Amino acid sequence: MDQAVVKLLTDNIISILSTEASLLWGTRDAIEDIKDELLSMQSFLLDADRKGVGSEGEKTWVANVRDMAYDVEDIIDKFMYHMNLQRIGGRSSWILNHTIYFPKNLWVRRQTATKIQKINGKIKGVPERKQRYRTEGTSSKDNQKRVVQHAELSLLFKEDELVGIEEKRQLLMGWLMDGEQHQTVISIVGMGGSGKTTLAANTYNNDDVKKHFNYCCAWITISQAYDIEDLLRSMINRFYRSMKEVDPTNLSSVNHIELVKMLVGFLKDKMYLLVLDDVWDTNLLDEINVLLQHSSLGSRIIITTQKEDVACYHLGGKHYIHHIQLLQNEEAWELFCKKAFASSPNGSCPPELKSFAQELVGKCKGLPLAIAALGRLMYSKNMSQWNEIHNNLNWSLSKNPKLKAVESILMFSFNDLPYQLKHCFLYCSLFPEDHEIRRKRLIKLWMAEGFVEQDKSYLPEEVAESYLLELILRSMLQVVERNEFGRPRRFKMHDLLRDFALSISEREKFGVVHDGREEMEECKARRISIHKTNKELKSCTIMSKLRCFLVFDKTLKSLPSGSKLLRVLDLEDAPIDELPDEVFKLFNLRYLNLRRTLLKKLPNSIGRLLNLQTLDIFGTQIETLPHGIGKLQNLRYLFMFRFTGNWNDFNYYIATQTPSNIVRLKNLQAVCSIEANDDLVLQIRSMTQLTTIGISNVKAADETDLCISIQNMRLLRILSIKVTDEEETLRMDALSSPPPNLQKLLLTGKLEKVPQWFRSLQSLTYLYLHWSRLEEDLLPHIAALPHLGRLKLTNAYVGKQLRFVTGFLKLTVLWICNFPQLDEIIIEKEVMPNLKSLWIDSCMELKTVPMGIEYLQNLQQLDLTSASGELKNRIRNEDILKVQHIPKRYIWK
Repeated sequence: MDQAVVKLLTDNIISILSTEASLLWGTRDAIEDIKDELLSMQSFLLDADRKGVGSEGEKTWVANVRDMAYDVEDIIDKFMYHMNLQRIGGRSSWILNHTIYFPKNLWVRRQTATKIQKINGKIKGVPERKQRYRTEGTSSKDNQKRVVQHAELSLLFKEDELVGIEEKRQLLMGWLMDGEQHQTVISIVGMGGSGKTTLAANTYNNDDVKKHFNYCCAWITISQAYDIEDLLRSMINRFYRSMKEVDPTNLSSVNHIELVKMLVGFLKDKMYLLVLDDVWDTNLLDEINVLLQHSSLGSRIIITTQKEDVACYHLGGKHYIHHIQLLQNEEAWELFCKKAFASSPNGSCPPELKSFAQELVGKCKGLPLAIAALGRLMYSKNMSQWNEIHNNLNWSLSKNPKLKAVESILMFSFNDLPYQLKHCFLYCSLFPEDHEIRRKRLIKLWMAEGFVEQDKSYLPEEVAESYLLELILRSMLQVVERNEFGRPRRFKMHDLLRDFALSISEREKFGVVHDGREEMEECKARRISIHKTNKELKSCTIMSKLRCFLVFDKTLKSLPSGSKLLRVLDLEDAPIDELPDEVFKLFNLRYLNLRRTLLKKLPNSIGRLLNLQTLDIFGTQIETLPHGIGKLQNLRYLFMFRFTGNWNDFNYYIATQTPSNIVRLKNLQAVCSIEANDDLVLQIRSMTQLTTIGISNVKAADETDLCISIQNMRLLRILSIKVTDEEETLRMDALSSPPPNLQKLLLTGKLEKVPQWFRSLQSLTYLYLHWSRLEEDLLPHIAALPHLGRLKLTNAYVGKQLRFVTGFLKLTVLWICNFPQLDEIIIEKEVMPNLKSLWIDSCMELKTVPMGIEYLQNLQQLDLTSASGELKNRIRNEDILKVQHIPKRYIWK
């Protein structure tokens, strides 16, 4: 982790050297020198990371290097803050700068250079002191050996120690013994501690399974670091022993080619079972694929892994993937009781402990490794000890020997992460327990923190999303909600992983959580997340070194002062109605989230935040942006509209008035929503870099300018347009060539006819027409769109019948709201085959459920909101036969 800290810091320093050269006069040589030392420190920490830091001496060296890196960051950031304060503080007079401030600036430069030279000397002394007091630590091989031994203990588990495994084992045994003569691979995938190894071992040990393969079976635990020749020797030995043949001798001296020949020759005419437990990369599977050519004798390979890409690797023949699910409440309780009350009759929980025990089990969230470890921890504890652990359980894994196995498993998962993903993973732990994290919010936070590596071939947002997907594929994050095409929208961390990550964060001074239990007098970490406060936070000692301040406490009404170096300030949902002036002096600030706060205005001094990348004022009472917004040349995201609370109204959202100089922001990627005042519709044609734009207050007379501007935005993916009032007509027929990659389109306002260019939206996934009041049937124009997944229509059609005749192959969500004359919906067979959710709201003339609804075999939810009394009665009677196949059915009054 420390190597990652220094790598991140070095990248930041290099960035400063290249972009702020004019400000670094007088300190550049010192910073260049320390940059070279930091690069050497990276190598030192990388070696420590590979070897595994075990001894107290090694830990001290690593901690010292990390702290020095932080000190360098503080010195440089404070220097940059001071120099830029002069640049943006309105002191542009040549006389003032050269008669009053120049001597002070010269003094600051000299002081900074002196500090850097001093700390540089300390850094150069690290290798010398390390050599002088050289100690040998515990190697990574020793740590890995312990984990391998723990994994192989699963082979010895008794049947009565396991829960919830019978059905899973029968599934695996069916795949293993289906009689097919081709080779079959079975991948078992899940997060660390979810029971993959236990399930595989229980199946592997079954007598019927071993008899089926004539006892030609081998279990090999891989883990992260492996030597292919050692693995070959292990496979040969174990296959020989399983057949009770004499072990080959002197394998240690046999070379790679001979080992391959020996293994292939032994298995040539045999049907075998091979288990590869805890596989971490596909490189090993490449080797195995060469060794074990597709057998026609019915051999089977079982792979257990935490990584989705490993599970999906194709070795030929049939391939099954089994995703391990966490234990249900009853199964979790059964497992806990077997461990915690093993000495009690039938493993039953004493009545006086039941409420405590159930709460403890709930904290494990169904993770078998955690449940079993906690059960062993509680075994033979008295009532007072139960009470203490119940009140203070925070999974302090490193401090409790009985939880050591849990820590080892999780640490392996963490250590396998690339350095940039370690930061991203730890950052997720700063969100509250069970918090559903929005994908877009987290990606912007990662970018602001500098976690996202620069790649000329991809946008930073795309790189950050690849990080997120990697964490999900590694089972480090759990997806809570996906969009219609499977893309993660919201996710969270398992509580145990979160506590594990927090323990690392605190130890490495990466970040801390303040939950109000204790008064926080000093914070040495770079990030603080406020979950609860009992009183006003103190200022300087808490904030002076912070780079990130996150607030999840909805009672915090004021901010502590004392921070000059913040990069991230996230106040979402905090009841704050005014920001202190100090916020607008935060030169390093890259992310400012004021979503759903009580703010009513922003000062013109917002223009001082020259490095700001994200400004989110969604849901606030801010009606107008100040002119200073045009100075934010690094701004990428600007969100500034608010919903009124009623989707059925024409004015379901309100945009924000924006000065015309917003068109100067050439790095702006997304802006929504702005009011089209004056000639802004014409001016935005220069903003060709936009991927998202929302425009409100559009008039029919704006058609030509609007269409020209949109045609210029060839990168546009999301477009929202709203006319000035419900009587205004939205004219867009002049749009001859819409953006080719447009994915989401939201149009609010009257349409005289369906735009012809709708048919060309081949990338469209989401279409929302609001208050369109079309007289023409929309459906034939959009039925063939190949990627349309969500269709929302509110007062979009004035006809009496909607007839879905063909197409809509990818549609999963359909909303039909506020159709005043609609009395019939017809769905033909094989139309909308993938529809999962159908919502019909405020269609009071509709007297029956859609005809053909029985054809929607994938429908999971039917919502009827504000339905007529006749429709409700029919649902309760004859129409129930049409919808009885729907797993979930709601009728809202």
